[in-house]
Amino acid sequence: MEVNVEGIGVPQRARARLALTLLVSGLPLWAGSGFAQEARSVSRQTFEAWFTELSNWGRWGQNDERGTLNLIDPGVRRAAAALVAEGRSVSLSHAVLTGEAPDNATPFRHRMLETGAGEGAWAMDELSVVFHGYAHSHMDAVCHRFQEGRIFNGYPRSEVTAEGCRKLAVTVARDGILTRGVLVDLPRLRGVRWLEPGTAIYRKDLEAWERDAGLRVRAGDALLVRTGRWALRAAEGPADVSRRSAGLHASAVSWLRERDVALLGSEAASDVAPSGVEGETHPVHVLALVALGMPILDNLDLDAVAEEAARLGRWEFMLSVAPLVIPGGTGSPVNPIATF
Repeated sequence: MEVNVEGIGVPQRARARLALTLLVSGLPLWAGSGFAQEARSVSRQTFEAWFTELSNWGRWGQNDERGTLNLIDPGVRRAAAALVAEGRSVSLSHAVLTGEAPDNATPFRHRMLETGAGEGAWAMDELSVVFHGYAHSHMDAVCHRFQEGRIFNGYPRSEVTAEGCRKLAVTVARDGILTRGVLVDLPRLRGVRWLEPGTAIYRKDLEAWERDAGLRVRAGDALLVRTGRWALRAAEGPADVSRRSAGLHASAVSWLRERDVALLGSEAASDVAPSGVEGETHPVHVLALVALGMPILDNLDLDAVAEEAARLGRWEFMLSVAPLVIPGGTGSPVNPIATF
């Protein structure tokens, strides 16, 4: 079979190539839009077609820097605030890890400068953290990732300099993020304490949770995916989650795009590891940050909020996230708060 894909536009060419890939592999053509869920292995060609299909570049204008945060409008915020009934707030941040471990190559540093043992009138301390990685709860700004020399909305990687990100920095969220948070608790759905490392989460799993929880993810939501990572760590000790951890399969990002999710969070780095995508260790990061313009919350601790949600019998709440105002920052440590 020969298919001529030259002489058509880039998005159409990508779709044509994806159709050819699906035909050759024996998968039905509708798998291109459905993003075939059960095939763990994904070719480079297919992944690149997904990137093109899902792209939000230009959706909110050529100069846009807010990406999916545009989906959180005043109506979304008011609806989120209306969810507060009990007035009970729960942190979604894990306590900072100060000891080096397989999942913490850059420990949080806390040094006391003035203490009660001295003669001064003040207690003072110093904090230092390299927050990207697999240990500390943080938000990835959209400028955190390059793909083919570009960041979201087509800005060149040269916009990220020694002084920081000139575009898409964490300061686009300087006024904070307030929206409906939806917790997806897959260990609870499956009746286990945690998902085994390497478990891939597909569209069908997210939809099964919706049915079980009796809700539907909608535009402007923050989707928070619990895998039980911290429960596993507490039981069996730290492990190198960069090599093997439960998380979303890249094909699930099409579902995030269809539902217009504004913010994604998980207990590790959202991506299943190993990813199964040829040439990409973090395909969910690539698709979310670069194609969709969606900030990501990494290394959250969703155990406490899962217990509160189960106690109340509801899996939605008002979520507030306040990153530090770091000019040019690629992200920020955060302590997201769920309020029921």
